[in-house]
Amino acid sequence: MPATATATSSPPPTPAAAGAPILQLRGVGKTWPNGQTALHAIDLDIRRGEIFALLGPNGAGKTTLIGSVCGIVKPSSGTIVVDGHDLAREPMPARRKIGLVPQEIYTDAFESVWATMRFSRGLFGFPPDPAHLERVLRALSLWDKRDAKIMSLSGGMKRRVMIGKALTHEPKILFLDEPTAGVDVELRRDMWAMVRELRERGTTIILTTHYIEEAEEMADRIGVIDKGRLILVEDKAVLMRKLGRKQLTLQLQAPLAAIPAALAGLPLELADDGHALVYTFDAQGERTGIAGLLRQLGELGIGYRDLNTRESSLEDIFVDLVKRGGTAGGAA
Repeated sequence: MPATATATSSPPPTPAAAGAPILQLRGVGKTWPNGQTALHAIDLDIRRGEIFALLGPNGAGKTTLIGSVCGIVKPSSGTIVVDGHDLAREPMPARRKIGLVPQEIYTDAFESVWATMRFSRGLFGFPPDPAHLERVLRALSLWDKRDAKIMSLSGGMKRRVMIGKALTHEPKILFLDEPTAGVDVELRRDMWAMVRELRERGTTIILTTHYIEEAEEMADRIGVIDKGRLILVEDKAVLMRKLGRKQLTLQLQAPLAAIPAALAGLPLELADDGHALVYTFDAQGERTGIAGLLRQLGELGIGYRDLNTRESSLEDIFVDLVKRGGTAGGAA
């Protein structure tokens, strides 16, 4: 069942089943002791094996929401079910299903890479599995650093260790909270290759990122959170189709001081100090209106020397949604 972004009459989460979402949130809210509300009755279903991107401006509630699911933050209200386990009633079985790569890099600086990986796996009650740890370290290009003290590693290598720690207990759900912030291009490329491999093996990936082009490339679905409210959840392709726009920009032979009255009813705006005319249209519509626009320009004696088209990116859609408070689309 697709996710919802509303909080009205939330049905109870269903038990784990083949077709059931792997993660279900119902009415999850968080109010801090100072009275500030960080989350407002979040309802969300995460599908098994998908890559879900949670987008939002700073302070929107992304990290609080992730912390609530991972057992770091105690919600003030609502229910969270992880692969059939109620987080409040069965915290350990639920937490064993989850791996978290947090924004901050924190680990024991005096331990070796191998020791911290082994400890992290044991922390969740899993028996030693050197072969699995080796696979993870090799995938992250850390195998040659397995005996190195973490304090001796570069920032990028420490970030790789954080990712490795999250994978030691073979989680069903992997949270990546701004995982590529401040890392080098090589690590970013390696990490996304690993994400794709994990998804192919059935791991569900939930990520937050400020690099919206990453979400556009990687995600199956997009969620947008703002001021603690989930304002939209939608399949990426559907979102791009519904809210994406195309723009035709005409470089004029002579600048215009204003849009002529004869064109006032069209979605036009002037740019570049009147040297360009920008026409916004629905690329999915039966008629774009471009032919009619060009004919009218000719009748008005407005010449142009060049034209090009541009399609909205996910970043354009995200910025527009946050400005409008999510009224541009609706939830899936």
